Amino acid sequence: MEHYDVVIVGSGHGAAQAAIALRQAGHEAPILMVSRDRNPPYERPPLSKEYLSGDKPFERIMLRPEAFWAERDVELRLGCNVNEVDPDAHVLSLSDGGQVTYRKLIWAAGGDPRRLSCSGADYAGIHTIRSRRDVDLLRGDLETGSDGAARRAVIVGAGYIGLEAAASLRKLGCTVTVIEMLDRVMARVAGEELSDFYAAEHRAHGVDLRLDTAVEKIAGTGDRVSGVVLSTGETLACDVVIVGIGIVPSVGPLIAAGAAGSNGVDVDEYCRTSLDDVYAIGDCAAHANPYADQAVIRLESVQNANDMANTAARAIMGDKREYDAVPWFWSNQYDLRLQTVGISYGHDDAVLRGDPALRKFSIVYLREGRVIALDCVNNTRDYAQGRKLVEVRAVIERERLADSEIALKDML
Repeated sequence: MEHYDVVIVGSGHGAAQAAIALRQAGHEAPILMVSRDRNPPYERPPLSKEYLSGDKPFERIMLRPEAFWAERDVELRLGCNVNEVDPDAHVLSLSDGGQVTYRKLIWAAGGDPRRLSCSGADYAGIHTIRSRRDVDLLRGDLETGSDGAARRAVIVGAGYIGLEAAASLRKLGCTVTVIEMLDRVMARVAGEELSDFYAAEHRAHGVDLRLDTAVEKIAGTGDRVSGVVLSTGETLACDVVIVGIGIVPSVGPLIAAGAAGSNGVDVDEYCRTSLDDVYAIGDCAAHANPYADQAVIRLESVQNANDMANTAARAIMGDKREYDAVPWFWSNQYDLRLQTVGISYGHDDAVLRGDPALRKFSIVYLREGRVIALDCVNNTRDYAQGRKLVEVRAVIERERLADSEIALKDML
C-alpha cells in the first residue's frame, strides 16, 4: 500500500493551489493529487466562455504546464475516483482498485452538475458545463448539424453558467432560448436592477428569455433530444440542451465516513472537517462566513478555492491562520465584465453609481446602512476601491455613494 504525506482529492483551482502552497511553504514529503478528471489542473471559468466559443485552446487555460507538477514532485493520478475514506486507518480506496494511506487529506473534489429530474432527462444531446470533457462533447454536438445550419439550443437556468453559455453560443451563431423558473436572471447572486440590465442585454443580442417558466419534460426522437416541453404546454424544438442549475457537492465518501455536513461538508476556520487530519476546501466546503453574517455557506468561486487552499496548507505546515477573505466573483458576457466583491444576500438597500445606458456602472449594496457588497459592470476602478468599503463595512451617505464623480477610495 502506497503512502503519501498529503493526498489532495480533486484537480481544480483549490487542489492545484493547495499543492503549490505546500511546496512554497517548504513541504518536501510526497504529495498525491487524485482526480476523476483526465486532464492536469486547468481553469474552470473559461469553460462556459472562451473555451466554449473557441477563443482559447485548452493549452491556454491550463493552470500550469504539465511538467510543472512532476518538477515539484506532485504525483497526478488522473481518471481515478476516491470511493471510500477510512479516517481511522487514514486509508483511501480508489476506483482503480488500489489503496493509499495519508498523513493529511485535503478534499477539493468540488461538485457534480445538478441534473434535470423530469422525464426524458437522459436523452443524448443534454449537456452540462463543469469539465473540459463536458464542453468538448457540447462543441461536438454543435458541429454535427446535418444541414450545416446554426444549432438551436435551449439553456435551463439563468445564473452565471447559463448566461455565459448563452453569450458564447450567440457568438457561434446558435439560436438560444434560456428557461428560468424564477422571475429574473441571476436572482440568487444579484439585485433586481442588475438582473433587469442583463436580461435586456441578452434580449438585445437575440436570446429568447423565458422567466417564471419551468421545464415539464424533455421530448426526443429515438435516443436524442428534439425539444423541451415547458410548464406552459409549449414545446421548444432544439438540437441541444444545456443544464445550468447548480451543483451537488461531491462529498459522499466523507459523509459516509462520518464527516459532519448537510450542504457539502462542514469545516472550521482552518478548513478542518470533523474527521481527524481531513481538510476540505472550495465549492464543497461549508463554512461560517464573516461576510455573510457568519451564516454557514458554500462559496463557488476561484477566490474561495484558492484562499481556502492557502489556509489548509498553512495549517498543515503549522502556521494556523483563520480563513477570512473578502469574497469576489466575476462573469464575462458579450462585452460586459461583471466584477462582484462581497455578498449582497440580505441587503436592504442598493445605490446605483453611474448610468447603465453607458454600460459602465456599479451598484452598492447596504445592510443597516453598511456597505456589504458591490456589483461593478465595466468598472474595475469601483471594484478595486470598493473592496475596502466591504472589508470595514463602511457607513457612507447614500448621496455620496451615488455620486460617481467621487472616487470610492475618497469616502473612507
